[in-house]
Amino acid sequence: MTGPRPPDEYVVRFTDTPHGRVRSRILGPRREAPPVVAVMGMAVSDYLLPALSTLSWSQVHLLDLPGLAGSGPPPQPLDVPGYAECVASWLDAADLPPVVLLGHSSGTQVAARTAVARPDRTAALVLASPTVDPKARSVPRALFWWRMDSHFPLPGLRETHIPEWRRAGFRQLVHLLLVHLRDRLEEVMPEVPCPVLVIRGEQDALSSDRWAAELATLAADGRFVTTPGPHTFVWYDPHAWCGPIRELATGRRVS
Repeated sequence: MTGPRPPDEYVVRFTDTPHGRVRSRILGPRREAPPVVAVMGMAVSDYLLPALSTLSWSQVHLLDLPGLAGSGPPPQPLDVPGYAECVASWLDAADLPPVVLLGHSSGTQVAARTAVARPDRTAALVLASPTVDPKARSVPRALFWWRMDSHFPLPGLRETHIPEWRRAGFRQLVHLLLVHLRDRLEEVMPEVPCPVLVIRGEQDALSSDRWAAELATLAADGRFVTTPGPHTFVWYDPHAWCGPIRELATGRRVS
């Protein structure tokens, strides 16, 4: 298998929340910059490790949602607001300074709702490859555009996903897809009180340029950037988001 290299080491922590036991992986020591808390994509999180390791100016926490990857099962099935409540509970337990809350793909929907629920714990919000674009809001259309996006060559990505897909199981994957299809990210954005950065891969077949840019305009303080690559641009170029996120988090322009 080829592809970007994951970090050599990280700390694994488990936190009990009312919605289940949450695994987090911590990259790097505490730093002056706001911590970054990243929410996994749809049933998968390992693929984010190489790109998160590029955010070395900050301490990074990667969260697995209940029932997925390395986390324990939830007491009952969760929808997107339920997953957001879990992340909010994790933030309360972690007692970090205000964080940069980051989501990729379906994680953007959970991260945005968490930012609304915990404005005191969220310094900024990053939506990387946001979902679900209105053009893909049915199971057949979502699968069609996902298939179109998968034509972009990303060696090793599927092999990274397979163990986590198996861990979730077919019924859980279907449940995840359905609850995220019902969630409307554009309805949440006007309620987000913190600065927002929307990042889209220029070859992303799942999320259109127009819709992603609109999300930034709906936020009170939003900005929109593009980078080469497909929906999972973070696998194509793990460094692609480093500069824009650092600039958002620190308020300093990165050359």
